[in-house]
Amino acid sequence: MSSKHPIYEGKAKKLFEGPEPGTLIQHFKDDATAFNNKKRGSIQGKGIINNKISEFLMSRLNDMGIPTHFIRGLNMREQLVRAVDIVPLEVIVRNYAAGSFAERFGAFEGESLGSPLIEFCLKDDRLGDPFIAEDHIYAFGVAQPEEIDEIRHYALRINDFLSGLFYGHGIRLIDLKLEFGRYYEGEMEMIVLADEISPDTCRLWDLSTNEKMDKDRFRRDLGKTEDAYREVARRLGVLPAANMVEPAPFEKVTTLKPRKKAKEKAAPKNAPKKKK
Repeated sequence: MSSKHPIYEGKAKKLFEGPEPGTLIQHFKDDATAFNNKKRGSIQGKGIINNKISEFLMSRLNDMGIPTHFIRGLNMREQLVRAVDIVPLEVIVRNYAAGSFAERFGAFEGESLGSPLIEFCLKDDRLGDPFIAEDHIYAFGVAQPEEIDEIRHYALRINDFLSGLFYGHGIRLIDLKLEFGRYYEGEMEMIVLADEISPDTCRLWDLSTNEKMDKDRFRRDLGKTEDAYREVARRLGVLPAANMVEPAPFEKVTTLKPRKKAKEKAAPKNAPKKKK
């Protein structure tokens, strides 16, 4: 790590100068934050798990023709990615009411929205990442109309693909947060998916029990956050093996009771005593 030239450090990741021009090394940390950095903590092994989950999902999206910044995985915590200019927007795609959305509109958590709903937040920690309307986006020059059209198109395709993929592994995709960047190649400019896709950026519920399998477990002090992240990785078939011990399935974690010792049989009263 010390030999790499640092570029940027965020809440959950670090960026280092890449080995080739126009590339970066994205390093996943175990740090966890919530409520605009007001709550901080650490989830053991989160960086490794999120790296492997995001690597898997970004690769699948690349394969289906959705451009991303992901190039290839490097090790347990790092990826090689394209350097992009991040569009300062958080793009939230909601399939079901949950979290602050449910509170704002008086909906119950898990209520279906009928069709995917897209919201935008201005990516600015100083302002608390406020919601922003499209007219505001254009008025402040955050992005151009044609870029927002492209972002909407990709966001809906990504949501549709991931909803089906997670459903096939017994997981319901409640909502997800996406970030996009501008990638330049010569005179060509294109919008690409950036950042990560993981339990940090998605709300994921068990399909049969509605157990939360994402960062809400950290936000709400529900416990077993690491177990939930591991279970998502296990179901996707990307659970890291090196230096990691796989626990029991998330919904079936039990405590084993020590086995009682068998009682020794008493000798008959009239049995002959053994000679010393």
